[in-house]
Amino acid sequence: MTPSAVSDLLTVRDFIRYAVSRFNAADLFFGHGSDNAWDEAVYLTLHTLCLPLDRLEPFLDARLLPDEKQRLLDIYRRRCEERQPAAYLTNEAWLGEYRFYVDDRVIVPRSFIAELLEEQLTPWIDDPWSVEHALDLCTGSGCLAILTALAFPNAEVDAVDLSQEALAVAERNIADYQLQDRVHPVHSDAFAALDGRRFDLIISNPPYVNAESVAALPPEYLNEPEMALGSGEDGLDFTRIILAEARKHLTENGVLVVEIGHNREALEAAYPDLPFIWLDTRAGDEYVFLLNASDLPD
Repeated sequence: MTPSAVSDLLTVRDFIRYAVSRFNAADLFFGHGSDNAWDEAVYLTLHTLCLPLDRLEPFLDARLLPDEKQRLLDIYRRRCEERQPAAYLTNEAWLGEYRFYVDDRVIVPRSFIAELLEEQLTPWIDDPWSVEHALDLCTGSGCLAILTALAFPNAEVDAVDLSQEALAVAERNIADYQLQDRVHPVHSDAFAALDGRRFDLIISNPPYVNAESVAALPPEYLNEPEMALGSGEDGLDFTRIILAEARKHLTENGVLVVEIGHNREALEAAYPDLPFIWLDTRAGDEYVFLLNASDLPD
């Protein structure tokens, strides 16, 4: 961008318009917190200018200082050239009202389980205080483990991941929420390090992208940790591990909640005898299932 062109952009409104044009011209993919160029431009602009993320209107016609202009141009350029998710550029991601630190050591938080935790998994868990031990399998940034601890105030939560790098990010988020006494990072390949432990609640947002979809992923997703995305030919490899081993790690009345993306049809075909309960989310009832301990295979 030429110096004269920079001088022609004066206000927040000007820069957002410019960002939308740049993002559309670069054919960016949106799916990590926003689904269109406008929302992403607004987010990156407000974040970079240290303005409230929910207060655009009062600032639209504010004129920008030279250093502010340069910071905006830099982050727009990086988004277009590097094709990193916006969350990696700002080192933050949001699940509802909750903010989490993220970088490229973890998948960008996005889970329908988060909205179910807002309701404390009602009616499937009658008494939130009865959950004393919970497990978040494939915790990544630790976001769901933290939300589980907040939803169930009497629970100790094990936050399990195979990646030591992901657990370092989880530890940072756990400390940010001052939950070190209740949320415990655990390095483990699935249930391997949990021998003898039983939980009232197991949640998991595991890898679930099938091989065909992995091959077609846009660059933004390919910048995320590979092990957090793909899960075999049909996307169910890790889910099979969960279904095979969860029973021995649940209490008698324990509950298993797992997110599986677009794999409902394939899962039901693979396990025709399991009485999956499909939970309603804002996107529909095909992304998250629940099973009671008594319904799982021994």
